[in-house]
Amino acid sequence: MSVEIPILTDVVMIFGLSCAVIVASHRLRIPPVIGFLLTGVLAGPHGLGLVDDPHQVEIFAEIGVILLLFVIGMELSLGELQRLKKPVFVGGAAQVLLTIAVLELPFVLFGVGLGKALFIGFLGALSSTAIVLKLLGEKAQLGAPHGRISLGMLIFQDVAVVPMMLLIPLLAGTADNPWFSLGGLLVKAAVVGVVLLVLARKVIPRVLEAVIRTRSRELFLMTTLGLCFAIALLTSSVGLSLSLGAFLAGLIMSESEYSHSALEGVLPFRDVFTSIFFVSIGMLLNPAFVITHLPQVLGLAGAILVLKTALAAVAGRLLGYPWHVAILGGLCLCQIGEFSFVLAGVGMSNNLLTPMEYQYFLAVAIMTMAVTPFLIAAVPAISGRLLKLMPPGLQTALLKEEHSDQRDHLIIAGFGLGGRHLARAAKAAGINYVILEMNPDTVRRERTKGEPIMYGDASQGAVLEHINVSKARILAVVISDPAAIGRIVATARAHNPALHIVVRTRFVSEIEPLMQLGAQEVVAEEYETSVEMFIRVLSTYLVPKGDIERFVREIRAEGYGMLRRAMLNTADVCSLGGTCSSFGATVLTVVPGAYVEGKSLVESRLRKEHGLTVVAVQRDDKAQINPDPSLVFMAGDRVHVFGEQELISEKAGLFIGQGDQRSQPD
Repeated sequence: MSVEIPILTDVVMIFGLSCAVIVASHRLRIPPVIGFLLTGVLAGPHGLGLVDDPHQVEIFAEIGVILLLFVIGMELSLGELQRLKKPVFVGGAAQVLLTIAVLELPFVLFGVGLGKALFIGFLGALSSTAIVLKLLGEKAQLGAPHGRISLGMLIFQDVAVVPMMLLIPLLAGTADNPWFSLGGLLVKAAVVGVVLLVLARKVIPRVLEAVIRTRSRELFLMTTLGLCFAIALLTSSVGLSLSLGAFLAGLIMSESEYSHSALEGVLPFRDVFTSIFFVSIGMLLNPAFVITHLPQVLGLAGAILVLKTALAAVAGRLLGYPWHVAILGGLCLCQIGEFSFVLAGVGMSNNLLTPMEYQYFLAVAIMTMAVTPFLIAAVPAISGRLLKLMPPGLQTALLKEEHSDQRDHLIIAGFGLGGRHLARAAKAAGINYVILEMNPDTVRRERTKGEPIMYGDASQGAVLEHINVSKARILAVVISDPAAIGRIVATARAHNPALHIVVRTRFVSEIEPLMQLGAQEVVAEEYETSVEMFIRVLSTYLVPKGDIERFVREIRAEGYGMLRRAMLNTADVCSLGGTCSSFGATVLTVVPGAYVEGKSLVESRLRKEHGLTVVAVQRDDKAQINPDPSLVFMAGDRVHVFGEQELISEKAGLFIGQGDQRSQPD
């Protein structure tokens, strides 16, 4: 005798259709989020009708929201909240309040009640944490300035969902005594906060320790999920939201030393249930309504995208970031968020939205979500375009100090962990250095400690000229934004062809493009981590240190290529002379029409008349070290020149074109 489980049929339909749509999306290079939304549209009652009871699926979607907030809380931690307090509480509050005020205003003017107008502002103020953080993480942009702006504002939005939920009955006028109800909720929230504080300090650490002692992975996972749902149920039982409870549970768990293990176990569940959440959103949309009202939907979606981008950019500017960075942060936050759907559902039950208004909301929200992955993918190109279009005065605000008298100095772009270590080493070695940083809070804090740090974007020529890049010896780029790194290298190389540029990047695949832009040294974290791993392994096996060092040299030479090997050879020549602070090797690319193009090494008289020694020439994938005097320079050759740095800078015009008269021969 078979037992029928109706919801199992719906789940099988959703999973099967999701797999097919996601495979198609992958081949068409469409982001998975759009695939899940399309799955919901196809499977829902307004599509193919494959799911009999969408309300059952919403239960899974609610679990996805709970787990999403739980993971956000775990990844955040109280310490992270403290570190991001200004982007969260200043930037986030400004973004939410500005958006609510601006969206509310036209509805009030057209006679919509104040309560309903505020509610519409609530719906528009929230952005998608799930989409934005996932996309920024995949593109390694969370550490970039616009990533920090987005993260801070998203955190505030997630916390702001709770009071918004509490205010919906008051806005709808369904609460008996609004102020009494609100006061009662605040008291309950305070009691719950005290209870959770006691649990976090006294009970939960002991429970987790007892569970860990069993060494049972299953028990630990069950305890973690049980903790999440229990605290969510506690907050819900006193009139607060399930989402708030899940978020608080994540914060509590983040303070535990076992948080990483818990996160690893919960992530697969979160991904599955969050995917179902997006599918459930798609089920609510009526495609026929969208087609019938397409001009209005497109107009509203476009207005929301532009308006939210502008208002979030204003909030980013209030944090002290330059306009182009603030606009990039605004682009990341221009969509309607997943928690707006939760609010909309509650608003429907309180008669704050009509069925037609609800369909308008769904259509516009889903359309803005669908556009977001493409906008974030285009952030590097948009950033470059903004820098070209904006007047220099709007791009960044430079500090008043002048650095025009500096020469032979080190420029450090970025003052994260890598920048701090580099500055500390430079200070110990007596090297003159200047730091460029895009976080205004970091600049203010470090300046009080005496660091030579200034606020500015290293990808802008005006900023580099301000710190005398033409006389600098080395530029070290230690930031986390891949697109910005490329712009910095290209701009710096254009302003000082003799500058030695050292770049830190994440992946080996980024080495060659950066070297093509003009970087001499590119250190890939991915590669260096693997090297450090085998160093430690071989050391544990007591392999002689000399053998390990030789193996490291061979691996690095193979991994970073022939060009890196050539640079190491020139460094050895420099070291023979003991101290060579004003001498070094620089790579100059021969451009079409340059003085040396078509001339042999002898004919160019680089050493005899110009004081430059060519130690290597790279053509295509081959490097010629100590080239033959008969070698003829061709456009595209990368020439390794040894000499005094200031002289190389003056003579760079021999390689980069006849338009530079400074270094043309008499």
